[in-house]
Amino acid sequence: MAIELKGNNSVREAGNPGRIIIVRHGRPSLSRDQVLTADEYMGWWRQYDASGLAEGERPPDRLVELARDSHHIYSSTLRRAQETAQHLAPGRDVKTDRLFVEVPLPKPPVPMMRCGPTHWGWISRTFWSLGYSPDSEGVIDAFKRANQASDRLIDTATAGGNVLVCAHGFFNWMVSVTLRNKGWRPVYNDGYTYWSWREFEKI
Repeated sequence: MAIELKGNNSVREAGNPGRIIIVRHGRPSLSRDQVLTADEYMGWWRQYDASGLAEGERPPDRLVELARDSHHIYSSTLRRAQETAQHLAPGRDVKTDRLFVEVPLPKPPVPMMRCGPTHWGWISRTFWSLGYSPDSEGVIDAFKRANQASDRLIDTATAGGNVLVCAHGFFNWMVSVTLRNKGWRPVYNDGYTYWSWREFEKI
């Protein structure tokens, strides 16, 4: 359920930093309705990263309005994030950057087990959070990247105008943490489902 943390959605006064709006991509086309081994899950994840949005996906009207009112739009380089930005701001200049891609998932070290992609995601992310990240970006490096991403968004918003970024659920959470640590407060929280978003403003 969306939480409005501050009732004033009016345009920021001239000279003040704009808002930062962090958006999770829409629903991807790749089905989660399957049962996989850990090895098969990693193949599924590679397909997921290569897939775009499901047919018929449409963004919420309010999110389209926020994109229209944003002066700067960023996107991860992954296809599902780029297509989300295209849905929100057709014809607009979108700055794509690998800085905003999702934190990679390691292969779950759980042999002889089969389950769906959603459950494998939780298992893999739990191991990752505990420091298991062979041959991939670990917790410390991921937070360093999230810190760089929040700096990029803050610099852009401080220069003038709202900034909106289309990215990914877990990495969005990490960026949100670093924004709060830098004095940006959440004024709207729509969770982390597909097409969800969070809005931040400078305290």
